[in-house]
Amino acid sequence: MGVVRMRRMVGIILSLALACGLLLDAGCVRSPSNQPTTITIWHVYGGQTDSPLNDLIDVFNNTVGVEEGIRVEVAMVSDNKNIHNGIIAAAAGEPGSPKLPDMFVSYPKTVLALPDQSILVDYRDYFTEDELAAFVPAFLEDGEVDGHLVCLPVAKSTELLFVNKTDFDRFSAATGVTLDSLRTWEGLFDACCVYEEWTDSLTPDIESDGKAFLAHDYHFDYFQVGIESLGTSFFDGDDISFSSTFARVWQPYARAAISGGLWLGGGYATDPLRTGEAVASVGSSASVLYYTNEVIRADNTSEIVEFDIMPVPTFAGGEKMVMQRGAGICTVKSTPEKEQAAIRFLKWLTDPERNSQFAVSTGYMPVVQEAYDSYLPQCIEKLTDQRYVELYRAYIETQRDYLFYKAPQTDSYLQLEDAFESNVRKHLSAARNSFIESGDESGAALDRLIADSYEQFKKGF
Repeated sequence: MGVVRMRRMVGIILSLALACGLLLDAGCVRSPSNQPTTITIWHVYGGQTDSPLNDLIDVFNNTVGVEEGIRVEVAMVSDNKNIHNGIIAAAAGEPGSPKLPDMFVSYPKTVLALPDQSILVDYRDYFTEDELAAFVPAFLEDGEVDGHLVCLPVAKSTELLFVNKTDFDRFSAATGVTLDSLRTWEGLFDACCVYEEWTDSLTPDIESDGKAFLAHDYHFDYFQVGIESLGTSFFDGDDISFSSTFARVWQPYARAAISGGLWLGGGYATDPLRTGEAVASVGSSASVLYYTNEVIRADNTSEIVEFDIMPVPTFAGGEKMVMQRGAGICTVKSTPEKEQAAIRFLKWLTDPERNSQFAVSTGYMPVVQEAYDSYLPQCIEKLTDQRYVELYRAYIETQRDYLFYKAPQTDSYLQLEDAFESNVRKHLSAARNSFIESGDESGAALDRLIADSYEQFKKGF
């Protein structure tokens, strides 16, 4: 090694040592042995070898981590269900279960299922009021369990309306139904009925072969959020309140389903759109990952299509309200060094500019207000995939105009949701079959089935 090169190396080493010494004086979180403080995380953002969060963690480790003596290690990348089960097993000390990570992605339901919730850090002990005020308030509220902020939001999703614009434009040209009419639930369900009639008329030699217009992934959310948006409580304690508002919300929904314009099949709402069996879907905004620009129909013909993505419809005269989705990150209590290291990483991740970049790389929403005001529009300008341009335009409109609904944290919630989804599809599918078999397509016959299916549905609860 040459003398000049050697001097440069020595200079670099001394500079790094000096910088680290200054940082240590400023409050680095190195362990007492002067080794980096290592913290582990389980998360859901991507795969083990292809993850936007893993990439950001590498950036953190090689910059702030080097400077401040912190190393974040990804111990698991999986889905929410696996992480939920793993955390509960580890917290309970089940034989063969892994050690609890220092941080993990979680919904409040996981926290509620813990044998001891006090093992988690309350972020109000580590974030100032000004720092917390930077977050979208509803996102913070969703991370509270029993008065403690234990799930810090880092990326959120919601529900959006996806429309195959190519197929819709054909339908619109023939019937006069516009995209703008889909902004209310009343207009959307009217479009469902018109679409079923129009597609049925295209094959006059085949009876009752009209197609569904809309597939909805979350029938439970349609009722829950819709009823709340009209100023009425969906719940009566842990049970459903079958109020007059519930009956109002049932009417257009059941009419579309029984007439054949609302998809009642199994699977996800993305499936009928990808096969041309439906034109629109309501689903998680994160499902944008599963939409492609190619529709492959039942006869094996394919077509390249365009998508419009819009905020979910609202009821005429109701509040603009939508379900919020997406988990937060919990931090397990351990040592002061590890807890400080985890907080340092989370504050770094939720910096407005970085949080915007992270959200766009994963198809999620940022969690801090400044991201929407200053950085997200810049990120959108750099997007090349039109689906994601549409997605983030819909996000901005949703965040600006809608209230984010927080589902109640009750032990019976998931059981109630499963029972609701199963029963509502069962009773409306039966009503749809009766409608076809009767051969009576009059308005009076349809009204009877709407009322009967409602009564049968209520009996299940």
